Amino acid sequence: MATTVVISVILVLVGIVVTVLIHVIAGRTFRRGFSSASMEETGNNGGNSVSIDDLEKLPCFEFKLGDKESSTIDCAVCLESLKMGDNCRLLPICKHRFHAQCIDSWLLKTPNCPICRTSTDSRNHSVVLIEETSNSSDEVM
Repeated sequence: MATTVVISVILVLVGIVVTVLIHVIAGRTFRRGFSSASMEETGNNGGNSVSIDDLEKLPCFEFKLGDKESSTIDCAVCLESLKMGDNCRLLPICKHRFHAQCIDSWLLKTPNCPICRTSTDSRNHSVVLIEETSNSSDEVM
């Protein structure tokens, strides 16, 4: 009877050790897999962000309230109003405006407009336009 208790205790301890080992090994494997995947996404500007050179090519201007714009315009990144004299950027494809500092930090993380999700990469946009043009010409015929 004492031997069955000892064997049971040993088997419980072996089970706990095996469970901990599986947890540690699986945890390391998944962490290693996720970290290498995230490094691939951000490494070498793999299309998931805008380079600093591309940021500098985007139009930058000093904000002035135009005649047609009687209401305030808000920066969708920081949610502050654009004020006279603020340094702003215009996204060339969708024409949305933001504080230059706000949109620069946004585009370094993701290459899409924060309002309409249009790509800031003109090469990607031209492909979409070609596809839309070919689809619309099919509908006309």
